[in-house]
Amino acid sequence: MNRIANCLAALTVLFLAACRDSVDNPRSAAVSGARPVHEHLPPHGGTAIVLGSEAFHLELVREKETGVLKMFVLDGHMEKFVRISQETIEVEIQADGFLTDTVFLAVATAATGETVGDTSLYETSADWVKTLDRFRGVISKIRIRENSFTNTVFSFPEGNE
Repeated sequence: MNRIANCLAALTVLFLAACRDSVDNPRSAAVSGARPVHEHLPPHGGTAIVLGSEAFHLELVREKETGVLKMFVLDGHMEKFVRISQETIEVEIQADGFLTDTVFLAVATAATGETVGDTSLYETSADWVKTLDRFRGVISKIRIRENSFTNTVFSFPEGNE
């Protein structure tokens, strides 16, 4: 009887490992017909903007009450901040007859040692940030390490993923 219980326990462990593998392993998921989930969660609960083939991400965080829109530069998995040297990032904002060129300025942060010219945080402040709940944006150019990304289109609050 003890032998049967051990066999059943071993089979249960193997079965559970196979089920877990089909979720975690895209190759196993493809064989089983399950669709693997590929998702990156913005660390501040903002809007994710993918750059290139997920080499990097931006995260937009809107502070409606103050009219501040923050842009964080992040790695491909949205886990680590990436410092860049750009002092400004230009974004064209469009919504229902509204059109404006917006400039995000590099932010120095003493707590992290980031400075203008070596930062992962950019901000802009405008009245339209307080009132515009949805808009389309085009980032004219951003350079991250050796990579340049131009005319990146996104929607807010949806993002572009």
